[in-house]
Amino acid sequence: MRVVLCYPVESPHIEQIQTAWPDAEIVDAGQERIAELLPTADVFCGHAKVPVPWDQTVAAGRLQWIQSSAAGLDHCLVPSVIASKIPVTSASGVLAKQVADQTLALLLGVLRDLPTFFRQQQARDFTRRPTRDLHGATVGIVGLGGNGRRLAKVLKAFETTVLATDWFPDQEFPYVDELLPADALDEMLPRVNVLILAAPLNEHTRGMIDARRLALLPPEAVVVNVARGPLVVEADLVAALESGRLWGAGLDVTATEPLPADSPLWTQPRVVLTPHVGGQRASRIDDMTALFCENSRRWHGGEPLINLVDKQLGFPNPESILRVE
Repeated sequence: MRVVLCYPVESPHIEQIQTAWPDAEIVDAGQERIAELLPTADVFCGHAKVPVPWDQTVAAGRLQWIQSSAAGLDHCLVPSVIASKIPVTSASGVLAKQVADQTLALLLGVLRDLPTFFRQQQARDFTRRPTRDLHGATVGIVGLGGNGRRLAKVLKAFETTVLATDWFPDQEFPYVDELLPADALDEMLPRVNVLILAAPLNEHTRGMIDARRLALLPPEAVVVNVARGPLVVEADLVAALESGRLWGAGLDVTATEPLPADSPLWTQPRVVLTPHVGGQRASRIDDMTALFCENSRRWHGGEPLINLVDKQLGFPNPESILRVE
């Protein structure tokens, strides 16, 4: 049995995984060797950020399980993997607390117009200007996976009204005031002051926030994207910002990463940009390793896996999602 890793593990993590797989060969491929070693894996845990031979790996018939070290699965849910019998589990919920931190940083930065005040600080300009409030706002969350659920809980502390859309609208969450089906996004948009994207990237969500949907938002709404950049048609977002229809946007992700130097997003006066750091946390690798080891225990014991993905939808079944308190 060969377990191939492709996330930034250190010696204690490898030892922890070896304990979970005592008879296995544990290989830390890293990004440098993952393309070469993926076809030799019986189990893969990680997130390949370089091109890898998924079709060749599936065709070889050796790979038995994919544990993503990311919540998003666009890096591994290629057609051959989707069509195969290989189970896929995600890291949904593992990064939820830090993604909530990042979302609040972006959102409050935009609402309180921190980009303007940062520019004033550099110019030693002590001028008061209008700001916006999060307390009492109506927030719409697209996607109630691990990240979306945590966001709903955190946002309720600001006395917000939380609406959400999800593929499984029959669920009940104490922090969500109204849960709508995924195809009711157009119904939700006119009702929210803040729109937060926490959905996976797949054929249903790519380009979902375009000019038509941005126009459905109330004037001076705020858009925050902590999911995947291609959920938003960036040219349409820039147009809505430049026209003044949107108050601003907080973006931890962009359609192209790194964001090209000539992108007009860099110069928008009320855009807060961060370079896809929402998942950063001091204990991130510890937490990811703990999930992998727990799922390994379940794998060996024939128990249901945490974050087992519905490969046709591209995200975990609700009942399997890691609970984050």
